[in-house]
Amino acid sequence: MSTGVPPPALRLQAVTFAYRHARIFERFDLTVLQGEMVGILGPNGTGKTTLLRLSAGSLRPASGSVESLGRDLSGIPSRERARTIGVVPQESHLSHDFSVGEVVLMGRGPHLGFLGLEGPRDREIVHTVMARTNILHLAERPFRTLSGGERQRVVVARALAQQPRLLLLDEPTAFLDLRHQVEIYGLLECLNREDGLTTVVATHEVNLAARFCRRLILLHRGSIHADGPPADVLRPETLRTVFGVEVLVRPDPATGLPHVVPVSTVPSGA
Repeated sequence: MSTGVPPPALRLQAVTFAYRHARIFERFDLTVLQGEMVGILGPNGTGKTTLLRLSAGSLRPASGSVESLGRDLSGIPSRERARTIGVVPQESHLSHDFSVGEVVLMGRGPHLGFLGLEGPRDREIVHTVMARTNILHLAERPFRTLSGGERQRVVVARALAQQPRLLLLDEPTAFLDLRHQVEIYGLLECLNREDGLTTVVATHEVNLAARFCRRLILLHRGSIHADGPPADVLRPETLRTVFGVEVLVRPDPATGLPHVVPVSTVPSGA
């Protein structure tokens, strides 16, 4: 009997995963509701990228299940998954010198028919997402000639052209300057707020995540160490345990949200 409650955008239940002899997750659980914007934080090697790949269905767990919108990803062909889940990788490399418009049009691939020919509706969607991401003026430019911030907007636009209901991003601002970092997060926040696009971002940018994500998840040794609003997660004692660094956490004067200032590393064995 239906309860009328929509299924979560993402649910991992009792997931176990390892690379050869390195176990990353052991009976790991995570639920992301539709419409959430979630930041995934944690040190290098803690499993952030692996978590996104499991969530996208590009990796399969050794045990447990990964579901999106109530369906187990293991039973969904990759082409069909791509109509629901968009992925923005940390780096995007193209083997040919495609124009920006061509790159964004690639996002329509999962929706095209047998011959792979786009129609007026596909071109309309591409035009809309390029306008939304402020790259229409770059449509004819070769992708390789763009700045880092421009490239990242193009890659986000390509994912949006899939018309996903869940967007997964791996370090989307890792190689960008401060201006472009804020622009990318502002875009993601706008898509989440205005379109209800469920967004999960794996990032090292603690303060940007605190500003733009209403929920933060802090990974530590293959499990969730803290989960909740930024003010609940970003506590000095919590960050000391997970990152091995002493920090000051103060209210951001512009937003009132927590702002983290590293002070010193924690001595080994402390």
